[in-house]
Amino acid sequence: MDEAEQVSAAAREAVADVEPDGLRAVIDDHVASSSMLPGVLTVLSARVVDGAVDDHAASRRAAGVQLIYDGLRVTRSLVAAEPWTHADADDPTADLDILAADVLVARGFRLLARTEAAEQAVETVRAFGREQTDQHADRTPTDRGLEANVFELAAIAGGSTSGSEAPVPLRQYLVGLADNHGEPPLPDSGDALPEGVEDVMARVGTQTGDDRVGTPSVGDR
Repeated sequence: MDEAEQVSAAAREAVADVEPDGLRAVIDDHVASSSMLPGVLTVLSARVVDGAVDDHAASRRAAGVQLIYDGLRVTRSLVAAEPWTHADADDPTADLDILAADVLVARGFRLLARTEAAEQAVETVRAFGREQTDQHADRTPTDRGLEANVFELAAIAGGSTSGSEAPVPLRQYLVGLADNHGEPPLPDSGDALPEGVEDVMARVGTQTGDDRVGTPSVGDR
């Protein structure tokens, strides 16, 4: 199973118990249509910082990052399209989409709670709200874009899986990758990452022996 499949499987598992079935189907569609790049970068960050990292912990964190991104991505598209303006009163699609977005973010938070990435996950959502407010008030946003913030979240969530602090150079490198992708939507992870990206991430994300803590977070168990 490659990293994208690993992330997709973990994300689907995290929302498998959502009810009713119609809402879960909408959520599944949003996850299936999304680039797995945020989750993949989380897995790679875990691997390059500590090659012996637990796969289950890395997958949970990757799913958390992916679900938060998917929820905010859906919210952004709804805000831009304003589907309620021309919606049929008998068509619940727009309402289900916004509910799905809320569930996606909430499930992502659940997976990252009690980990080193929890605080950054909250800040990612706050920054998204500030950015959207600025845009709709015709002000120049003072926050980075969603993708840059989510990529940094991926570095923190993945890079701290072994219990150590995610290296700042790794965080900076992933933010740079987001900036290089330009306007959304994100491409598929297989098409988006430059050749040798894992080697570069390993160079900037290498921890010294003194930096490794090696104690998994309670939230990963």
